Amino acid sequence: AGLRAKHKAERADRILTAACALLLEMAAIDGEFSASEQQAVLAILRQDYGVDAGEVSDIVAAAQAERARSIDLWRFTSIINQHYSKADKLRVIETIWKVVYTDGRLHGHEDHLVHTLATLLNLSHPELIAAKLRVKKAQGF
Repeated sequence: AGLRAKHKAERADRILTAACALLLEMAAIDGEFSASEQQAVLAILRQDYGVDAGEVSDIVAAAQAERARSIDLWRFTSIINQHYSKADKLRVIETIWKVVYTDGRLHGHEDHLVHTLATLLNLSHPELIAAKLRVKKAQGF
């Protein structure tokens, strides 16, 4: 039972690292990873993904290392597609929208990336837009 629990924890960490890598990619897409974007990513990991405060920096460091080694985003989205339900993937795209709207604006490169991610996560355009509207409403836009 201990080994099974260990594998389950490793798989959960891998999925979480993949989701975090997508958040970091969105935060850095404009060439600047601002303090407010950093805070947004950390808050999302704690609040949306339930990561303990003590583990957040480990997950971010692992995701940054994976991003540095990766040539594309498919690697991360394929892990999420293998292990997440449609509802889980919709929550992932909502957290990505939260990062987008950290500064209150949608920039062209962010819009392009979020559409690419939705496609890679097998989410439809209406699902993407519904997630965007939920986040904008929650954030008061």
